[in-house]
Amino acid sequence: MSSPSNFSFELAPPRTPEAAAKLPGVVSQLALLGPKFFSVTHGAGGSNQDGTYETLLTVVEHCGIEVAPHLTCVGSTRANIAAHLQRYRDAGVKRIVALRGDLPATAMSASAPGEFHYANELVSFIRETHGDHFLIEVAAYPEMHPQAENPTVDFENFCRKVKAGADSAITQLFYNADSYFHFVDRSVKAGVTVPIIPGIMPITGFANITRFCGGCGADLPRWIKLRLEELENDKAALQDFGTEVVTRLCETLLRGGAPGLHFYTINQVAPTMRLWKNLSLSVPA
Repeated sequence: MSSPSNFSFELAPPRTPEAAAKLPGVVSQLALLGPKFFSVTHGAGGSNQDGTYETLLTVVEHCGIEVAPHLTCVGSTRANIAAHLQRYRDAGVKRIVALRGDLPATAMSASAPGEFHYANELVSFIRETHGDHFLIEVAAYPEMHPQAENPTVDFENFCRKVKAGADSAITQLFYNADSYFHFVDRSVKAGVTVPIIPGIMPITGFANITRFCGGCGADLPRWIKLRLEELENDKAALQDFGTEVVTRLCETLLRGGAPGLHFYTINQVAPTMRLWKNLSLSVPA
């Protein structure tokens, strides 16, 4: 199988000195696969962007591949967001993942304090202040954002982000291909034609994947959950099963016309490499 036209890897700012020391090796090995870009997450709960910026610089230093920092706007100000955008532009960044971000624990609704309340407002601000300099990625939720009122409201929020000026979308993780295809079909019928890239989360453990799915509202099919639970104490067998499940998901998505894949690497090389090998995706010479 040849490589999809759009594939990318997500990294997170390391939380410990040991993880920071390992990051250059992770970046260098994943870079050998020739991704279109690396995205770098923003700290949860409204923490500052310093870790994102430092991780961005690590990628640039060790491979030179394009980097797309996550920029969250919840509870922020126009001046603060403007400063981050200028800092990224000065560093040579040409792609941004524009997100609302996590609501404060005290928030009682989908809105939040600050000058920005929703991601479409952030997208509009980027376009107003920087024109077409940045390619803007936004989030898509095939199975609905966990804090959305209902699927229709959530879908309308997605359409507003695209209308505001987004160039492409990356989905939240999912394990039901039909949810992705339904979301894409619904988008096309609504006149949304930007690429919608599936977000792919390797399965490496029972506890962590159930935690990830629970946190983002993704459905972990019962048959997968039961098998993972059964294999919880056999790490090798669990990883083999997880790789098989996610490989089949990726194959189904690519055969069905998905324009690429975005791998949530969790700063690990081996899980993504196993999927890459199983999918027989090409590696640049």
